[in-house]
Amino acid sequence: MPMEHIFRYADRVYRHLNDEGLLLGSVSREGRFNFMTVGWGFLGVMWRMPCFIVAVRPSRYTYRLIEDTGVFTVNILPKGMEGIASYCGSVSGRERDKLSDLKIKASKGVKVDAPIIQDCPIIYECVVRYKFRLERDRIPRDILTTIYPSDDLHTLYLGEIVYTRIDESRVDLL
Repeated sequence: MPMEHIFRYADRVYRHLNDEGLLLGSVSREGRFNFMTVGWGFLGVMWRMPCFIVAVRPSRYTYRLIEDTGVFTVNILPKGMEGIASYCGSVSGRERDKLSDLKIKASKGVKVDAPIIQDCPIIYECVVRYKFRLERDRIPRDILTTIYPSDDLHTLYLGEIVYTRIDESRVDLL
């Protein structure tokens, strides 16, 4: 897949990331799907491969799933589905089956086992190629006190984008 195809709508991806957030799909070893809303991430190139970097706190259920399986998806919701992002960002998959609660139909990705939502105009499927946990002594004090008061520092997952689905007929819905 040509790299320019992956980045064609990067402006819209970043707009959603900064507004309502993106849905990060993960899967348990047993095949149970989960989605978490993310508002921090990077779409770019590393080691000559397209990648998506996501930030996940160790306290999150999604963290354990990505650690166990090494895959994730990034789903960009169309207009009208903002409530899904809100719900998935406030309820833990440890206690609730978010897909059942929201009556969302998800399926396994094309190249990874993590879930995708078919209604999303843009989907990135990723395999973790590198990860690192933020280090407390390298973060400015004001950020530590405002964003990390409980010391739950993010782990950044660099996921190689192994498959991208862009539904050109639905991109206008972003």
